[in-house]
Amino acid sequence: MNVASDRSTSGYAPDAERLAEELFTGLRSALEILAVDVGVRRGLYEVLAAHGAMTPHDLAKAAGIHPRYAREWLEQQAVAGVLIVTGAAAHDGYDRRYELPAEHRRVLLDRDDPLYLATGPQFISSIAEVLPELLEAFGSGGGVPYEHYGRGTREGIAGLNRPMYQPETVATWVAALPEVHRRLTERAEPAERTERTARTDRSERSAPHPGARVVVDLGCGLGWSTLALARAFPEARVTGIDLDTASIEQARRNAAEAGLGERVTFEVTDAAGLRLDGAVDLVTVFEALHDMADPVGALASVRGLLTPAGAVLVADEKVSEEFTAPGPDVDRLNYAFSVLHCLPATRAEGAKVEAGTVLRPGILRDYAHEAGYGTTRILDVDHDLWRFYGLTV
Repeated sequence: MNVASDRSTSGYAPDAERLAEELFTGLRSALEILAVDVGVRRGLYEVLAAHGAMTPHDLAKAAGIHPRYAREWLEQQAVAGVLIVTGAAAHDGYDRRYELPAEHRRVLLDRDDPLYLATGPQFISSIAEVLPELLEAFGSGGGVPYEHYGRGTREGIAGLNRPMYQPETVATWVAALPEVHRRLTERAEPAERTERTARTDRSERSAPHPGARVVVDLGCGLGWSTLALARAFPEARVTGIDLDTASIEQARRNAAEAGLGERVTFEVTDAAGLRLDGAVDLVTVFEALHDMADPVGALASVRGLLTPAGAVLVADEKVSEEFTAPGPDVDRLNYAFSVLHCLPATRAEGAKVEAGTVLRPGILRDYAHEAGYGTTRILDVDHDLWRFYGLTV
């Protein structure tokens, strides 16, 4: 996804008409995003994909909605360019036929397509639902607990990130740490594989046997990154951890459906709660460090889990290295998320640092140094939205 900015920070001059036009465009986009959310949550896009061109009455019958709402939503989606009108022109709005183009199905229906964005609208909706709490937090200095954002945020974030969590993609990220990658791709001896297969009890598997390849995915959410790591490195045992119970419960279901339940475990805990001291080859933290109330403490805890040759792979927002205003689009996006979600969620947990979504390289290096790491490197990984770091002792 390319989110390059077309705004220049040089020669900027305040302009009331330009600001009004931008806010108007944003207002239209916000309303259209909510209309897309209606289509996603009511399953209207799935129905259109399954049946082809449909009239409002066709959609109403197949989707179980009222014809008048079906007609208005179809017309709105066509005017917005999401759907196309097919067949001869019809004077009666109920006779007009609408179709979801195959190209647009990639964005709205294919959860593994790099262009998939259909869960984004429900993320926005979930933020809107907690605005009263956020307004109160602005006055008190408190926060809005992550769980208050609900299912829309859990599934919204996971769905937006899921397409990038493909085994081959994740493997290239880890390959930026050559020694760790070599260790994870080494084939275990037959005796090691037999012993690992025999360990089926969750409590036993929490303490790995000597020689095991071990990965911990910190802040795993619904587990899509954890499952991708397991597929990318079949010799490794992977543990995903997160503090959100609902996320971990769904992650376990996702692992079972993927047939990885014997090699992947999920725990509701933080790094300090794992019994893996000195046994972990790799800890990954994908777009989660900025959401932690105590990122220094988290990094210090996972440092104690690592083998002597182990490393931490952090991916976080690819924001500007210094504050600039006006800023590029990636900075604008992340500051908006920070104000509305990430900052209030971390403050609800008693944040020990001035956390927020905009995690610049200098701040991350400071966190890592304070946590006891000897080296922090920006890795050569190409990504539009994330910057990758390697932390070693």
